[in-house]
Amino acid sequence: MTKEKPLPIVEVLNLRKRYGLIQALKGISFSIGKGEVVGFLGPNGAGKSTTLRILSGMIAADSGEAKVCGVDLAEEDGEVRNHIGFLAENNPLPEELRVIEYLNFRANLKGLKGSRKKDRIRLVLDTCDLDRRVSERKISTLSKGFRQRIGIADALIAEPRLVILDEPTIGLDPMQTAITRKMMERMRGEVAFIISSHILSEVEICCDRMIILSHGQIVAEGSLNELQNQFIHDIIFEIVSQAPRIEMQKTIFNIDPTSQVIQEEPIESSGKRKYTFSSKNKDIIDTILHDLVLMKEMQVSEFRVAKPDLETIFLKATKRNWEIQDLLGRKKQRPNNLN
Repeated sequence: MTKEKPLPIVEVLNLRKRYGLIQALKGISFSIGKGEVVGFLGPNGAGKSTTLRILSGMIAADSGEAKVCGVDLAEEDGEVRNHIGFLAENNPLPEELRVIEYLNFRANLKGLKGSRKKDRIRLVLDTCDLDRRVSERKISTLSKGFRQRIGIADALIAEPRLVILDEPTIGLDPMQTAITRKMMERMRGEVAFIISSHILSEVEICCDRMIILSHGQIVAEGSLNELQNQFIHDIIFEIVSQAPRIEMQKTIFNIDPTSQVIQEEPIESSGKRKYTFSSKNKDIIDTILHDLVLMKEMQVSEFRVAKPDLETIFLKATKRNWEIQDLLGRKKQRPNNLN
């Protein structure tokens, strides 16, 4: 049975934006479903911030369509703020205010009143692990990790259906990063998230799907598994054994002539070595494992298929686009061949 796609919270069609000579967006199209957590990735200047600012109603597109929760941004850009929460990368906060004062102020600006305002403030403080002791402190006395959580609490306070987080974990230590990740997990399935980040390992852990931009164009889109299948054509596997390199290489080559050793490293003082192979034959892995198990003389203790990480995919997805575009996002002119 095919899994139904969630209803779209964000719908973008042929979105374009230009700053002078620079074409920041060149007609991008994508959608984000209810409750999805989507990583929005790309090199500096790829068009990420421009897209997020358009979706948040901060700037207008030159052409194309963008809808958030069914609201057309070109017609009702003010109304979209009722549906989204936005955490900017720099997250400026008034340092002279106490946390609770700031959240009260922000709740008032967003139209929350009475018991609903009190309930929402209490809920976001709990969701973002900001206990009463912290809520009474001045923002100026708090660390970057706490300030990021205050920014996220602000983004969540008006019950948004879409939350945009621009570099939410940059500058945070591992514990603070884990708290932020836990917060998003609590709301997974209820609130749609767009996470723009250069910390690809975090995106890989948190996100259901990734959209990768380069020079104002979408160059890749899909889940990690889908992107692995699309961009990685060789399979990588690791073998831990006491067999010498020549023996191991010969054995694997006899099973799969497309395989080659790409790395070899010793494992402490055990005498064992870890061999990393690449192969162009994705269907040969079961055969290699079966044959190695039967070969007692190879003394294989571990066998693992290595999945390429998001960084590897990101570099492959953006490399070709950077090779054919100049700094203004125009196609490079190839020189005529001279005979």
